[in-house]
Formats: sequence, structure tokens, C-alpha cells
Amino acid sequence: MKLYNAKDIRNIAVAGHSGRGKTSLAEAMLFNAKATDRLGKTADGNTVLDFDAEEKRRKVSISTAMAAFEWNNTKINLLDTPGLFDFAGGLSEGIRAAETALIVLGSGHGVDVGAEKAFKAASERNLAKIFVFTRCDSEHANFGKTYGALKEVYGSKLCPVVVPYVENEKVSAYVDFSVNKAYKYDNGKATEIPVPESDELAELKAEFSEAVASADEELMEKFFMEEELTADEIARGLKAGVASGDIYPVYSCSGLKNEAVDLLLNGIVAAAPDAASKAGEGDLKCDENGPVAAICFKTIADPFVGKMSFFKVVSGKITPDTPAYNERTSESERMGKIVFLKGSKQEDAQAIVAGDIGVVTKLSGFKTGDTLCSAKNEVKLEGINFPQPCLPMAIKVRKKGEEDKVAAGLNRLAEEDLTISYTTNPETREQILSGLGEQHLDSVVTKLKNKFGVEVDLSVPKVAYRETISKKVAVQGRHKKQSGGSGQFGDVWIEFEHIDSDEFEFAERVVGGSVPKNFFPAVEKGLREAILKGPLAGYPVVGLRATLYDGSSHPVDSNEMAFKMAAKIAYKNGMPQAGPKLLEPYGSLKAYMPGDNLGDIMGDITKRRGRVLGMGPCEDDPKMQELVAEVPMAEMGDFATVLRSVTVGRGYFSFVFDHYEAAPENVAQKVIEEAKAAAETE
Repeated sequence: MKLYNAKDIRNIAVAGHSGRGKTSLAEAMLFNAKATDRLGKTADGNTVLDFDAEEKRRKVSISTAMAAFEWNNTKINLLDTPGLFDFAGGLSEGIRAAETALIVLGSGHGVDVGAEKAFKAASERNLAKIFVFTRCDSEHANFGKTYGALKEVYGSKLCPVVVPYVENEKVSAYVDFSVNKAYKYDNGKATEIPVPESDELAELKAEFSEAVASADEELMEKFFMEEELTADEIARGLKAGVASGDIYPVYSCSGLKNEAVDLLLNGIVAAAPDAASKAGEGDLKCDENGPVAAICFKTIADPFVGKMSFFKVVSGKITPDTPAYNERTSESERMGKIVFLKGSKQEDAQAIVAGDIGVVTKLSGFKTGDTLCSAKNEVKLEGINFPQPCLPMAIKVRKKGEEDKVAAGLNRLAEEDLTISYTTNPETREQILSGLGEQHLDSVVTKLKNKFGVEVDLSVPKVAYRETISKKVAVQGRHKKQSGGSGQFGDVWIEFEHIDSDEFEFAERVVGGSVPKNFFPAVEKGLREAILKGPLAGYPVVGLRATLYDGSSHPVDSNEMAFKMAAKIAYKNGMPQAGPKLLEPYGSLKAYMPGDNLGDIMGDITKRRGRVLGMGPCEDDPKMQELVAEVPMAEMGDFATVLRSVTVGRGYFSFVFDHYEAAPENVAQKVIEEAKAAAETE
């Protein structure tokens, strides 16, 4: 593919709710542009863009795929993003690299949550928005219903450009108001026909004209004078309105039947902002002769193909001779192979110029979000806002000894998916994998098996409980051992009491040297080792003060080891008498949801033994309510799933550890019994 100037490049992120035909639409675009020789279908597993084995198995997109093709002397970089919320990281990647969001809705559906999220993500990056109604040929298609629902939300900014003309409950033609022409389709082939006449079309045409005129004062004057806008004026108004965000064009089509997709492509070329007008950032202009600056917006870490870094070039150009200088690490590495992608197929490229998107292979030091620039002109481009992982699960290998293999595989997968978090909990000794939902984690497990040859199972993570005491006790710890020659003797009296702290305090008030000072550190060391296991369920003890106040020693047999053992004996004797309590961790929850769902979520939190501390409108999004609560961490296992289900995907939350407090008797008893059972099996 030849190199294009930024003014002839359109970077388009295809986004929207899952199951609305995004990938089918993208396949039809590629087929129309003769970038493929067949119209791939998701159901058949033969699409260009859903090429991953896991995507073929699920028959749904789970990662952002890219395809570059040409239409009307323009290069279009299509970024097909997943619609499932479990794979929302793909939307973040696609939006970061595009200037226009193509928001896909199914004809006959309302405004889906996926469409809302895509619109919000596009608005945060000031992208142009184009709405596409797909599946206009389906049995339950209803352009009017979907258009009406969209209009309720976005009002007069909507601009119907291509609309279906329905006869006998079937689409017989598509009318393109931008050129005032109508087309009938037969097996994807368009035939121009006279523009049909109907009250509905006349009303939509008037809305189209008003929206186009609203982008330009001169055109608005002409519209009010009821003068017909010329083709050039329509094109000018449409392009200006889309670029400024004053117009949201609406196109109708059928991806599966390849009807009116060519009209959408014409609209993208004519109305979508070109890379030259929108791709610059800050003081950087989108100029291929400017200083090099590119953002790595996606990474693929394939064990067979090698590392692939996806770059959007904002300024300058990337060539084989360009040193790959990383702003984050302040290091340069040799530039790898430069390619353009069409799904999984690679095409060698001479360069990636300003405004364009391409891939560089084998850049080991680059991560998603890194800036490639010149060492002489360092710049840092805005990174990518990924959703935070919210569902943690413990990993258990099926074959012992493969823990390191799992860790290596997960680290590789986390390179390409920044919505994965992988840590080892030193206290519970569990490997914890966190993601955006059950399907997300399931796909990670499948990739571990297919790509790295290791099988694992997921389970609810263990909770890191604590123990403390409620009574003050004084006990003796005496260690005496005689086995020929010098023996061991240590004798201590220690007072144990509760303190309001998460720490352990050691104190002494020994009078008269009954315990020599040089053994105090040994007593403290013995206690610090002992408190790692509490008397109830073996969890660490906190909020404890131990005061050494008396004891005795032997001039020959006393040593540090003896007093260390004596301290442990005192701990073992005293803790059961001191009213031991199990403490459970509580987290601070901030949950966000539509107002209609507030009552259901409050009820759910109460069932989880949580305490609601406050609620009110969300500052960033007045349509959403913020709920603040404290909830036991042991009860939060499936909250992410419940919140998503109740709010139909609109809700989100943050949850961080806050404090420990005493567990109710029934909860404590269950934890203690489970701990004893686990100890017996070890």
C-alpha cells in the first residue's frame, strides 16, 4: 500500500454494544474496498478481523483488530473494538488511535449501554461521532424506533444522512440525502432509482438540511429563507459540523447483506475529519516533516510471532532508520520491521507517517502507553485510560511445579492486556489474577493453555484475616532443658493486652534484673515470630502489647535461644485466656450507577453485611449516582457481576482495603473451622 498524506487518512474506531454487527459491518467495508475477496461472517468463523482462535471459538470480538484499506483515493484505518464489557480495554485502545468513532446500533434497538459508553469515551478524547444503524434488513428492524430513541438523548445534533425506505415492511431502497439519490440493492450491487416520496422521508430530509445548515451561519440564513442548499454547500456544512461536534450523522445499512455500506464509506471519506486536522496533540502539529512523536496504543505479545507494537504517529514519521527512543525508559533500541495490518495479515511498509497507524515488530522495551520520540526532542504523549480490573480470582495450577510457567505466561499476557492484574499474595501464598469479568478471566485461562501450554483453575481468593485479644492477662513462660553438659533455661512473666493499633508493641518494666537486659531482644524476637500465627485460625495477631515484667535466669544455662523459647511459651499459654477475636478486613466501596438502580444496589450491599455511608449525584456524570459504603472484603467476590447485571453494564466501582474489625460470631466460627480443616489436610 502506498504512503498517504495525513489529509488523505481517516482513522476510524468502530464501537458499540456487543452483538450489533460491528465486525460484520467492518467485513463488508473491506469487501467493498476489494481488500478481501469474500464477505466474511462471524458465525462461520472466517472474518478477517476476528482471527484469534479464542474469538473464533466464542464467535465474538475480544480484542481490537486493525485493517487498513483504500476507498476513493483515501486510506481508511479501521479499528474494530470489542463490544463485550469484559473486554473494554479494546475500546480504550481504539479510541486513543482514532479521530472518529463509528458508533454502531442495531436497527430496532434502543440506545444500548455499549453505544453510551462508546459515545462517552469518544467525547472524552474529543473525537467526531458517526452513528450507524446496522441490520436494517432484519425481521425486527425499525429505523424509526432507534432514531427516535437516539434523538431523545442527542436531540437536534442528529443528522440523518442515509435512511432506509420501507415498503411492505421490507427495505426496498436506501436514500442518501447528502447527494439526494436513492439506491436499490441486489446481492450487494447498487442500482440508482428515483428518490421515493413519502411524508416520513420529507420529514427526515428537513431534519438533515437543518442539521447541515446549523454548522454554518451563511447556510443557516439560506435555510431560513427556504432556499435549497447546493451539493457543495451540503458537503461543506456536513464536514464542518462533524469536525466541530455540532453534527452526529446517522447512516443506515446492512453489513451482512452488504447494502448501503458503500454509501457509508463515501460518507466517511467526505465527512469524517482527516488525520491532518485532528491528529496533532498539544504543540505538535500533524506534520510528517516535524519531530517524531508516536504513541504505542496496543501491544501483542505472541510467543510464536513475537512482540508487535501498534503506533499512531502524531508528528514526523517512523522509518527503518529511525532510532526507537522510548520517553519512559530514556533508552533507544533498533527499529524493527514496519508493517501495515489487515487483520492477521502483514504488509511491509516503508514508513508510518504523521497521522497514520502501523505496527513495528520486536521492540522489546516498549509497552502500551509509551511514547516513541527523538532523544533530542523528548515529548510525552497522553497515555491510555484503561478500566481497572475489578474481579480477583486465585489461580491454582493443575500440575504441581508449573507456578513459574504460569507467572511467565501471565506476565506476557499482561503486556498486551493492561486490564489484567497479576500478583502473588505473600500472606495467603496465592497467585491472584484480576480482570474485568468472568468472561475476561475465562479467556485468559484459555490463552494460558493454548499459547503457553499450562492449565489452571480459578477459585475465590482466600481472605487475609487477622486476630487480636479483648482481655488483659499475665502469664508465665518457662523453658528448661537439660541434656548433658550445659542446658537451656529461660523464665519470663509477660502481660498481654489489647491496643488500638494494627501493630505489635513490645515493652518491659523488669525490676531488679530478674531478666538480664541482654535477653530483652530475644524475648521480643520470640514474640514477633509467635504472633504470625494466632490462637484461633492461625492468622497474624495485631493490636497487641506484650510487656515483660518479671522472670528469672540461670548464670550458666540461660541464653538468647532459651528466652526466645520462653517468650513463645508465654504467648501460647496466654493468648487463649485473653479473649481472642477474629478480625476481618473491610474495604471502602465507591459504586456508581443510574438512579433507578440505587435501591437495588443498596439492598445488595446490606445483604453483604455492608454499611452505606453516603450517596449523591456523581460529580463527573450527573446521570449517575455515587454510593459510598464499607463492606467486608470476604463478601465482595461477585459484586462486579451483580453490579453489571443490575445496571445492564452501566455501573462501575472502586474497592480498596480500609480497616479491620471484629467478625460476627457465626462468620468467625466458619473461618476457624475452615482453617482447622485446611491444617489437617496439609
